[in-house]
Amino acid sequence: MTVKASSARKNGTTRVGAEAASEPIPLRYGDDPYVWACWLYYEDHMTQGDIAEIMGISRATVNSYLADARARGIVNISLEPSRLSSLSIAQELKRHFGLHDCLVVPSDDNARPLIDRLGGAAAQALAKLLKSGDTLAVAWGRTILAIAEQASVPGLQDVTVVQATGGTAASFAYTPELCASAIAGAVKAKLINITAPAVVSTAEVRDMLLREPLIQSQFGALAKANKALFGISSLRPNSTIHTSGFFESVSLQQYLAKDAVGVVAGRFIDGQGNPVAGPLDDRTIGISLDMLKAISLRIAVAGGFDKVPAILATLRGGYVNVLITDAATGRGILNADGVTELDQKLSQRPRVDNTVALPSNYRTHIKKFLNDPNDVVEEMLDGVVKANAAYVMPIKGSHRALVARTGPRPGKVGLVVGGGTGHEPCFLGYVGKGLADAVAVGNIFSSPPPGTIFQCADAASGGQGVLFVYGNYAGDVMNFEMAAEIAAEHYIEVRTVVTTDDIASSPLEDKEGRRGVAGNFFMFKIAGAACDRGLSLDACEAVTRKANARTFTMGVALEPCSMPQTRRHNFEIGPDDIEIGMGIHGEPGVIRERMMSADAITDRIMDRIFSEMKPAAGDRVAVLVNSFGATPMMELYILFRRVEQRLSAKDITIEANWVGHYCTSLDMVGASITVMHLDSDLTELLHHPCDTAVLRVG
Repeated sequence: MTVKASSARKNGTTRVGAEAASEPIPLRYGDDPYVWACWLYYEDHMTQGDIAEIMGISRATVNSYLADARARGIVNISLEPSRLSSLSIAQELKRHFGLHDCLVVPSDDNARPLIDRLGGAAAQALAKLLKSGDTLAVAWGRTILAIAEQASVPGLQDVTVVQATGGTAASFAYTPELCASAIAGAVKAKLINITAPAVVSTAEVRDMLLREPLIQSQFGALAKANKALFGISSLRPNSTIHTSGFFESVSLQQYLAKDAVGVVAGRFIDGQGNPVAGPLDDRTIGISLDMLKAISLRIAVAGGFDKVPAILATLRGGYVNVLITDAATGRGILNADGVTELDQKLSQRPRVDNTVALPSNYRTHIKKFLNDPNDVVEEMLDGVVKANAAYVMPIKGSHRALVARTGPRPGKVGLVVGGGTGHEPCFLGYVGKGLADAVAVGNIFSSPPPGTIFQCADAASGGQGVLFVYGNYAGDVMNFEMAAEIAAEHYIEVRTVVTTDDIASSPLEDKEGRRGVAGNFFMFKIAGAACDRGLSLDACEAVTRKANARTFTMGVALEPCSMPQTRRHNFEIGPDDIEIGMGIHGEPGVIRERMMSADAITDRIMDRIFSEMKPAAGDRVAVLVNSFGATPMMELYILFRRVEQRLSAKDITIEANWVGHYCTSLDMVGASITVMHLDSDLTELLHHPCDTAVLRVG
């Protein structure tokens, strides 16, 4: 950290009090001079005299701050962990992406919704960043409205807020008009709206409206903005872009097919931050990406695992220079951009000195049973078909589309599941009588293509419709939706349930944005039983959605997995660290902590599950303790032992349990715990007979 010392006072004295500081408290420390002082003393190792100069206070006041911080619990031997982590992440984000500043909200126990915490942090930032005479361009979205609800910046003069995009007649609360108005009200600013629709019918209409003198004057005001405030939308099914209906007139699949990962102020960008051309470009009335980049201070407020690719793309594209996010998302962004050494304090990526001889036993590659790494999926599938010939057979000779030998039949709803390889026995192993009728198979950690999925739907169809059940990943959502459209053209009715059991991947208020992980096991079981019992398509969909809503999963990784093509780890975990909340593709967890005992790990997971499941004495559950690939049965049983103890202590009965390899992540060392909160319907379907290569019941 580089800090400029303040100039000497003319009279040789030092000003006393935080209010007389030589510079404002940096954004990442919030409004707390205690945290600022503690960071400089304990983390930057400055003397109390240096701190007094930088903060513009007396040395005695510095000493008082440090003593009071201990009394307040901010400091023990070091900064309190959540504050230390968030400050370290903020500092590394600022350094790595060259930001003007960064504010990171500490992770918590979901006591407050993430959007409220981000809104509060951004409101605090506005109070520091907004000055008299500023013109602030304001975009729209749920996060922007949350900021407005908590912002209050008194004492400003001559501030102008300009709506950054055109308006909409939609009924949701976070329209461009309402967001701009709410921010203007919070900071007592003059408001200038864009009095035109955000999206119009044709390019000609757009050009005509932009020639109108009134709208020209409004865009003239927008062009004078020196600060901008905006959120970042992912393209996940639960994102603002999908749920607002703002872009109903076009198919977002046209943008997804061009590798769009997010939306900034109504403009689509790819993973590197490049604009993605599409049908809306010439029909959108609002700030352009070039206009945004020309604004001197660009404040982006966004958080949540589903937004990591979109936020990273926004950073890479240079559209933001002040980022406000949460600790888990910040770590995910850094990991995704190659900053993997995130211990208690983030630092620059270590440089390897190639002149130093490595120990003779040092290995850079993982040994695997392979022939040509490029053939690994096809050879594996060939082995699956041969080993499980009694259960599955290829559709039209393709090992990427497999159908159950017994299962599909006239008058029965068909069940199609699918996803990428690398999770075996997941997907492939759950095809057979009483469970899935067909499975679509993708490359490693990649979605199967739409044509393959449709082949499965066609093979599974018995004339009563087909149910798709798959995990909540952007590629899967896009390809299964396209397959459903193809099926509709062939008069096959399709319903979809997207699994979202990973409680670590998004906060409680954003359950629809969560990933589908090992809990797929239970959703497949319930859906398969409902289909096999002859329930209607409506009923099969409804009971599967109920199972999804009552299934809770959380995982912990001890060591990373390695990809067959590289035979190298796909992320890094320190020798004494664990990743709590890790995804099955190596997605970042909630927090990285020091290794702890098996019981302590299990307790962390069960406490989180209990906080959402809210069980009562006498309830019944089903439990899955699942290996990520390299964790042996011995350790899984140790985890299950503690799960049973915790459930028993609450007088909760385990109706059924499974312990083993059910949804893996290649050779990752780690495990997940899944609990399904049963009712009478789910219990009955759970015990319904099934017979597949991996799962047999009854």
